[in-house]
Amino acid sequence: MALCVPVISPSWGTAGAGLREQLLPKELRASEQKKKKKTCKAGRRGEGREGVLGFRLVCEASQEEEQERSRGASAAIWQQPPAEIVKILGQKVWGRKLPPGALVAVVREVWSSGWHTMMAQLAPSDEQKGFKRLDSQFRSRPITPAQSGRYHLYAAFTCPWAHRCAIVHVLKGLEDAVPLSIAVPGSTGLWEFKPQKFLDKPKGTLTPTADRATGKRRLVDVYQSQVGGYNGRSTVPMFWDSMENRVVNNESADIIEILNADFNHLARNPGLDLAPPHLKADIDRWNQIIYSNVNNGVYRCGFAQGQSAYNSAVESLFETLDMLDQHLTTSRYLCGDSLTLADIRLFTTLFRFDPVYQILFKCTKQKLAEYHSLDGYMRDIYQVPGVASTCDLPAIMDGYYKVLFPLNPGGICPTVPRYSDSSALLRPHNRQSMLVNIV
Repeated sequence: MALCVPVISPSWGTAGAGLREQLLPKELRASEQKKKKKTCKAGRRGEGREGVLGFRLVCEASQEEEQERSRGASAAIWQQPPAEIVKILGQKVWGRKLPPGALVAVVREVWSSGWHTMMAQLAPSDEQKGFKRLDSQFRSRPITPAQSGRYHLYAAFTCPWAHRCAIVHVLKGLEDAVPLSIAVPGSTGLWEFKPQKFLDKPKGTLTPTADRATGKRRLVDVYQSQVGGYNGRSTVPMFWDSMENRVVNNESADIIEILNADFNHLARNPGLDLAPPHLKADIDRWNQIIYSNVNNGVYRCGFAQGQSAYNSAVESLFETLDMLDQHLTTSRYLCGDSLTLADIRLFTTLFRFDPVYQILFKCTKQKLAEYHSLDGYMRDIYQVPGVASTCDLPAIMDGYYKVLFPLNPGGICPTVPRYSDSSALLRPHNRQSMLVNIV
């Protein structure tokens, strides 16, 4: 049996009553008729000295009462939201039984078509239905020597690409020199500014802020406010020139290098160099491996629109994770005993792996917690002073599970795994005692 609910006018309260007879199943109409007959029989039994006229009056009054109750119940149903109407009708028609195969087939086809349409907008794909990340549109650098307060960093907790920028920003001590605004994902998928204060967060933890540079409500408004306007994708991270009102850069790989090198004369920790010249070749080599197979690899798994594309992405991801776990058995960090930008880039993906990517993006072959070296390595970086202040896992999980509707239509966010909560991340990693040789 197929229901026609999807084609009903949105004005459910008025249009619903008129369509009720068309949609109400025969079983329900027969049930109402039976109720009317029972009422009439009850009236006949109580006829007594009233005679036939009394019976008719009782029967007609009972029928009118029954019809009034039925109209009231019907009106109440049709004033509900569409999804609730479908639910109510489904329960009345099938009870505890499964919906008929024909309805399941129709719903499956409609959902599949809608899913592919939404995914095409959310995650553009190539000919093999694999996720294809779009290139960043702004790739400039700030005018040197950079002035304090002129440049502004826009970031967000949910996004791993923005998270890496927030970590470098904190480690270098650029809070005063380069102000930071933190956005949150809105219900429409656009980045919004909603300042929030959390009494249960550890002191020093970064929280969502207002737009401290332009006072806009959404990040897209900031992008569009620049000279010449803008109608492309409004992404984080974004590096903004407050003096010239323009986007300088929105490529995370560039921004972390800018923060590491271009503001040392204004930084509280200028001595920290996360990309020393003698390690440049090694850092670049690791970046190439990690970006394609891990950073972007988890998204290639989660946003794949075909089985073969997913299989290929999963294979590349776990081959690389296996290799990294083996390498980190004898090396504290990727490039020896020095924390570098390559480690920061890897960390933000590993931090999200078990609570988000392993579940939502179907990276199910192995948990990060099951990799002895990688898990300890991730906790080692988490425990670097300042890093934990940028790691709000509940906010990150909300951003993924409640916003990425095509991947999680129900919007239910799972609980944080025990081995991923803050207390577990502070367990001793015992990696500081590793003997490392740097060529």
